[in-house]
Amino acid sequence: MEEVINYLARWGHMVAGVAWIGLLYYFNFVQTEYFKEADDDARVDAFTKLAPRALWWFRWAAALTFLTGLVLLYFIMRSLSVDIVLGAVMATLMFLNVWLIIWPNQKIVIASNEQIKGGGEALPEAAAAAPKAALASRTNTLFSLPMLFFMGSSAHFGHGGFMDSMTALVVGLVIIAALEINAIVGKQGPITTVRGVIVSSLVLTGVFWAIVELL
Repeated sequence: MEEVINYLARWGHMVAGVAWIGLLYYFNFVQTEYFKEADDDARVDAFTKLAPRALWWFRWAAALTFLTGLVLLYFIMRSLSVDIVLGAVMATLMFLNVWLIIWPNQKIVIASNEQIKGGGEALPEAAAAAPKAALASRTNTLFSLPMLFFMGSSAHFGHGGFMDSMTALVVGLVIIAALEINAIVGKQGPITTVRGVIVSSLVLTGVFWAIVELL
């Protein structure tokens, strides 16, 4: 029975993860770029009809991915590698960003557009909410490639347990913490463009890989 639960958790983790990361890329690579070019009426319509539906699937896919991930961590607790720990930390922060930053701020933006659609004025707080949600979403995109890389690398490259790679773990966690603090305090940087966030995510993957291999 334990083996069945283990496999179902893995299957659910993959399915939910595909939905979550797929929607993350949709928001960052498609919807955001569309909003830059759309006229005001089209943007308001999308924010009141399309965005709420997409965000519902987005946040609950994130929640299911996180919960099934916890089940998987339980089954591999005795053989945690530095790869899995770094990947799990990034995934956890991504989940928290969805529920504590992206969704609360997107609710304000959606409510503001509903006000506009009803003939009212935009909510004053929406001007600050939109960039906060966008930066957290970009940070999640930045984390996504190294997170996915490390989720798979432990099964292929044979890195030792995280207790045997403490220097690499600490350095990796410091970098992750710095990037997450940046997501909270609001420094934009190169990840605000599609090209910038993709390149930055690839570079970050390489940096983490070097840290795990060399330290």
